[in-house]
Amino acid sequence: MTNTVDTKAHTGRTSRTDNWWLSPLLVGVGFALFIAYATVRAFENNYFEIGQFLSPFYSPKLIFDWWHFSPAILILWIPAGFRATCYYYRKAYYRAYFQTPTACSVVGTSGKGYSGETKFPLILQNAHRYFFYCAAIVLFILWYDAIVAFISPQGQFAPSVLGLVMVLNCILLSGYTFGCHAGRHLCGGALNCFSQTEQQKVRFRIWHFVTKLNEHHMGWAWASLFSVGLTDLYVTMVARGLATPIFFL
Repeated sequence: MTNTVDTKAHTGRTSRTDNWWLSPLLVGVGFALFIAYATVRAFENNYFEIGQFLSPFYSPKLIFDWWHFSPAILILWIPAGFRATCYYYRKAYYRAYFQTPTACSVVGTSGKGYSGETKFPLILQNAHRYFFYCAAIVLFILWYDAIVAFISPQGQFAPSVLGLVMVLNCILLSGYTFGCHAGRHLCGGALNCFSQTEQQKVRFRIWHFVTKLNEHHMGWAWASLFSVGLTDLYVTMVARGLATPIFFL
């Protein structure tokens, strides 16, 4: 059965009788909560490091004599830009905030002047592939931080729950980052054939693996969004003395 627009039914925007508004509502609330929390933490410029543990919001830790503000400001534009231009996130926040449209078979707010992403400012979404390169670099640094979290300042092996949380965060970020559409295209999207040379066969195997990640891109996107926030929260609670890393040894 096909849903059609009925200007007399329900809200005047659709004839759908299900809770079509619930998904964009949850997306809008989820984004708003994370953005509010991340903004506060970025400008707080405190409680982001203790011992071998460093918050992902402040990694890599950039300290310059000429920079008198929070170092997180020098970093967060990269993951923020990567997620803001992400294909999944575009669909999600376009629907939640701009109603273009709010859901399938629901009349949106796009007028006759709507040109997709071919004019300013939406044409800037095409920078996604460049944010991908930068985000990959930051991700490798986060993996370094997660490994260092298992080594105490005295150089001893010190496994902890907080260290495992940092590793889990990196795993989820890796699934999201390397399952990205831009990453998928980089691995093999530009090839017309995967079987003529050994290099093409290798790229096909990589592309196939990335495609499997991409099939669950929405799940990776949300899981990694919350994991990076919860990891920062754990680090700041330890730095404030409100929690402990819970060492195993």
